[in-house]
Amino acid sequence: MEKKDLKPAGVFKYFEEICQVPRPSKKEEKMIAYLKAFGAKHNLETKVDEAGNVLIKKPATPGKENLQTVVLQSHIDMVCEKNNDVQHDFLTDPIETEIDGEWLKAKGTTLGADNGIGVATELAILADDSIEHGPLECLFTVDEETGLTGAFALQEGFMSGDTLLNLDSEDEGEIFIGCAGGIDSVAEFTYKEVEVPAGYFFFKVEVKGLKGGHSGGDIHLGRGNANKILNRFLSRMAGRHDLYLCEINGGNLRNAIPREAYAICAVPEDAKHDVRTELNIFTSEMEDELSVVEPDLKLVLESETPHKMAIDQDTTTRLLKALYAAPHGVYAMSQDIPGLVETSTNLASIKMKPNHIIRIETSQRSSILSARNDMANTVRAVFQLAGANVTFGEGYPGWNQIPTRLSSKWLLNLTSVCLM
Repeated sequence: MEKKDLKPAGVFKYFEEICQVPRPSKKEEKMIAYLKAFGAKHNLETKVDEAGNVLIKKPATPGKENLQTVVLQSHIDMVCEKNNDVQHDFLTDPIETEIDGEWLKAKGTTLGADNGIGVATELAILADDSIEHGPLECLFTVDEETGLTGAFALQEGFMSGDTLLNLDSEDEGEIFIGCAGGIDSVAEFTYKEVEVPAGYFFFKVEVKGLKGGHSGGDIHLGRGNANKILNRFLSRMAGRHDLYLCEINGGNLRNAIPREAYAICAVPEDAKHDVRTELNIFTSEMEDELSVVEPDLKLVLESETPHKMAIDQDTTTRLLKALYAAPHGVYAMSQDIPGLVETSTNLASIKMKPNHIIRIETSQRSSILSARNDMANTVRAVFQLAGANVTFGEGYPGWNQIPTRLSSKWLLNLTSVCLM
């Protein structure tokens, strides 16, 4: 299969176009300009609000003027993640795509199909005059990935539709009747720098090759978390040797399951061969545990140039224990709908910041507000017990699924409105 063979052709034509337009969260200016130019090219009424949200209107086809106005909505920003060995600037570089079997994928970066495929679908509908429809309004919101900023900024009167369809999902031909809310929980450890004694062997251990994914759409797949895997090995080494942790880094974005992580450590020189032996054993264990979901998992060990300073060992101990205890993955399944995740949490990133700060970002999701808050409080308790300072983001609400007894009739009516 080649790109030209992808169907629907119009959708993938526009998806390829928007892959050429950089659109990180909070940096969507180029995508906004693209949408304004698209509207002008097709002689469609286009307006932009103060937040950067774009609305493009298309009149009804003849004979459909009396139908309700339907709003189609997608967000234009994307999660920007890349492999460590990939040179890519999300502010300037296009997303490079390729066909892999039956899948369209990106080369070493996130693809941006969330929510680029929704944007492309709207553009294809706007450009195609052969599709019969009632009055349409296509809404393109900004900064969804980092707090739904664009959606929260919408003002009354910006759009006039009667029914809104959000196109931000991964499942074709399905209408969603519920959604999880979320909140970010951030823990910060303050450490002291200490000198590493003489006679220590320095090494870098790296976890790579994981699939990662979106914490809202892929958490139920049980994929490996690079931060958890790395910490598991470090904890094992700290329990057996006098370990100094010089540097630690894992993951990037709060809503992405981390696929790469690394640490630079030191152990006594006479333990250097044990490090290799232990990593080989640990790698075998991880490959056995994750063989189905993470067939490309790699743990890489390299000798490292000696570092003069390291994180003090008290903070290292508290950090490693907290990361070990911190939950990750599915916490509860829905009691109403079989197979539906109700509550989950993502141990997203570990970063060393200025002023001797180690910052851990996590995110919690649930369709039930009290369960979301309970999960966030659980994460907070773990890190507070380890002596970290924990703060919460503002969060956003979910909406529980429509009751089963109402959903069939409601969906039938909605489908009739949209497809007539």
